[in-house]
Amino acid sequence: MRISQADQPFDITIDHLFVAGWTGRDGAAVRHHIDELADLGVAPPSQVPLYYRVSHALLTQAPVIEVLGESSSGEVEPLLIRQGGKTWLGLASDHTDRDLEAHSVAASKQACAKPMASGVWDVDELRDRLDSLVLRCEIRENGDWVTYQDGTLASIRPLQDLMTGAGLGDNAAMLCGTLGAIGGVRPASEYRMRMEDPATGRQIALEYAVRTLPIVA
Repeated sequence: MRISQADQPFDITIDHLFVAGWTGRDGAAVRHHIDELADLGVAPPSQVPLYYRVSHALLTQAPVIEVLGESSSGEVEPLLIRQGGKTWLGLASDHTDRDLEAHSVAASKQACAKPMASGVWDVDELRDRLDSLVLRCEIRENGDWVTYQDGTLASIRPLQDLMTGAGLGDNAAMLCGTLGAIGGVRPASEYRMRMEDPATGRQIALEYAVRTLPIVA
């Protein structure tokens, strides 16, 4: 896989992929969300946060992903990448099958591709301002772009804590959790996401479309 830092492209190898769940920094809000999902039949996590293992082949830079049925949706998330003892920060979408989620969150994470941006930043250069980084996601809805998620990394557990909790080693990547969906979680045909550094004005952008496949029996 090819990524780029400061317009300098280089190749990386990802052999292990994690999806961190229940990563909100506000413990009471996380518990409330767990209780809400329990009412919908979603089993509570065995621990908080929880590090789901999924196939590394799910990471993709394709502009279109294919999903089964119309119940999946994406989420903007910071992406940590470890390569050669160095940590890079990128951007990805934890696209998830929401119907399957009611039966198994782990299975729902494995069911969909995880689009990722090609741009990355050096985490060492951002350590003193990681919480100020802004995440935004827009979805195409009824022909218009609508704000779907908007917030900062301050609402997510510190990335270093998540990396330590997962035991993230070389040739590994982890999606680190997300923000609440404005108007509720729902599917969309197109997504555009970005992570912004207010101190420098830099952005990492990600756009992708979703092609639904029919469910046949």
